Amino acid sequence: MQEKYHPQEIEQDAQQYWENTAAFNATELPNKPKYYCLSMFPYPSGKLHMGHVRNYTIGDVLSRFHRMRGYNVLQPMGWDAFGLPAENAAMQHGLPPAKWTYDNIAYMRKQLKSLGFSIDWTREIATCDPHYYRWNQWFFLRMLEHGIAYKKTQVVNWDPIDQTVLANEQVIDGRGWRTGAPIEKREIPGYYLAITRYADELLDALDTLPGWPDRVRTMQANWIGKSHGVDITFPVSEQTEFHQDLKVFTTRADTLMGVTYLAIAVEHPLALQAAKNNPSLTEFLEECKQGTTTEAELATQAKKGMDTGYTALHPITGESIPIWVANYVLMGYGEGAVMAVPAHDERDFEFATQYKLPIKIVIRPQNENELPPLNQAFIDYGITINSGEFSGLKSQAAIDAIAAHLELKQLGKKRTRYRLRDWGISRQRYWGCPIPLIHCDRCGTVPVPDDQLPVLLPENLVPDGSGNPLAKSSEFSICSCPSCGQSARRESDTMDTFVDSSWYFIRYACADQNTCMSDSRTSYWLPVDQYIGGIEHAILHLLYARFWSKVMRDLGLVYFNEPFTNLLTQGMVLNEIFFRKSTTGRINYFNPTEIDIEIDAQGKRTKMILRTDNLPVESGGIGTMSKSKNNGVDPQELVDSYGADTARLFMMFASPPTQTLEWSETGVEGAYRFLRRLWRQVYLHLQHPQKAENLLLISRIGHQPSKRFEVNCIKPLPKSPMIWGVDILSTPLSHPLWN
Repeated sequence: MQEKYHPQEIEQDAQQYWENTAAFNATELPNKPKYYCLSMFPYPSGKLHMGHVRNYTIGDVLSRFHRMRGYNVLQPMGWDAFGLPAENAAMQHGLPPAKWTYDNIAYMRKQLKSLGFSIDWTREIATCDPHYYRWNQWFFLRMLEHGIAYKKTQVVNWDPIDQTVLANEQVIDGRGWRTGAPIEKREIPGYYLAITRYADELLDALDTLPGWPDRVRTMQANWIGKSHGVDITFPVSEQTEFHQDLKVFTTRADTLMGVTYLAIAVEHPLALQAAKNNPSLTEFLEECKQGTTTEAELATQAKKGMDTGYTALHPITGESIPIWVANYVLMGYGEGAVMAVPAHDERDFEFATQYKLPIKIVIRPQNENELPPLNQAFIDYGITINSGEFSGLKSQAAIDAIAAHLELKQLGKKRTRYRLRDWGISRQRYWGCPIPLIHCDRCGTVPVPDDQLPVLLPENLVPDGSGNPLAKSSEFSICSCPSCGQSARRESDTMDTFVDSSWYFIRYACADQNTCMSDSRTSYWLPVDQYIGGIEHAILHLLYARFWSKVMRDLGLVYFNEPFTNLLTQGMVLNEIFFRKSTTGRINYFNPTEIDIEIDAQGKRTKMILRTDNLPVESGGIGTMSKSKNNGVDPQELVDSYGADTARLFMMFASPPTQTLEWSETGVEGAYRFLRRLWRQVYLHLQHPQKAENLLLISRIGHQPSKRFEVNCIKPLPKSPMIWGVDILSTPLSHPLWN
């Protein structure tokens, strides 16, 4: 054993030893307990960030600990490689997304290996690999056969200059993030997966997941949003081409007698009918189309509306009620119409106040005889008033009585509804998994036969921002109809990238399987014993993965109910933000390594300057490390300077895994000094074991069974069953480095 601690030399030798001995390659061993430890796979953006390092260090510590305890451990890695960032980079650099993606994968793989993670690289996958996305396509066709996948129109954000659909987060102040063009709402056809069929099971099964944080289970339950209410019909007074009555769903039928107007969505057929002879309404509808499509943003934006001139009849009193178009009503929720009760709904109150519509109080507080104030909505349950024969009832009793009355009149019925909506997977983008359908003028929409899968995504296209390159590529689009043989066109939409991440954890169990989507090895490894990732994925990714797993189960491809037994949501890594604001208002961010900070005798900052120009900068405080704020720390620089064990040790000791971690150069240096002292004491003990004073037992964390050895320690370590995150040499004691 050498006297000095040289981490780069030691770690390189250890990593080579692991590779030569296939130390972390997992095989199925039925006579041994298994432990499947999985960290959410990264998007190959080009470089790892410290959030990656923390996530994978936590997983690696757990993996090594369970190997030490005699478990058969699987810790795989792959790449969430499709998606819009690759297209954006391609437009910026003039390169195909494929080259950018594969180059990034190669570099990030090298980074991960340099960090010493005990990963089984034989199971590596990339979602842009045809061997992987072939099974996305195959399973989509199975869901299509069972009616789980289907086609319908959807309201989307449309950029008229780029001629493409934008995600909600790409719409900034009503304009396209890249072109600045006013965004339009458009209805276009797309494919959906019927996740709502599984709403009850997805909700109920949350009670079977005690290994999940309560916060995450609550977030999922709220997203599913099961509610009990009443469907109510409001007959339309006028004869219109619409030929339908308005139907609304409400959980507060006790407020029905307080309805003073009905509100319909901009895209509602009755709104379009009313606009035919009303230029002002037509102009208003066009204005509203240049807005958001998200429920969250609609809740906070200014409420706007216009009277259609139509009316409907109150289902109990027969009173005539005006029908308004309102920008806060979404066509995709319910049937695009809501009953407005301004006295008892904050959103309706705001709208009614602005347009001077009537406000009628029909609920009073349960323990008070006075009416609630008229300067705000009273949204709690209480006692009905001003409600005719239904007055004097508690809210729940009023709901039951009104529902029964409406059912007798065939104008209403109790119903359970969900906030959850079916999952729209169509994306008008290039860099994604092609939807395996062919459009034929004679035969209609025809599935691609299984023996012609995968439908290959051409990897040589360079998007230019003027729409989906697939739709303009005759080489991709033009094909023969599988049914009649005539010329036809391929579907040019690609799948939502959440599809790729909804089952990758299953594919790891049988990554080399070429003839089927999953095999018997999934029964050995699945479900995942420990899943680790950020809280930002608590809803959609986890919900879609649970849904996808249940569909695979129902089609006989897997045999578990829930994919993740335990879930750990690691805290974010924080660092200080430095910036400078220009005279035009543009903010430029600078990396903390570029800043010199002067401190006075009392330890207070006196000056913060940018090293390159010696001009002052401002501090934005502590925030999550991100590229946009330029406050990240390059893990490779850390490894090159201090070694992987220092990075891992700091990540595990600086803060509990579920809490945020504030970056600290002094903390990193402290971890490095500790490892040097530890190395020195082991060296001295091996040279002069008789001089050992303080003995410390350290459990080896390696791929071999647990071993123990004694070292001379200057300062005892905190009490812990293991040294979290540090593997000393990361090699077995039998290795020549110890001799």
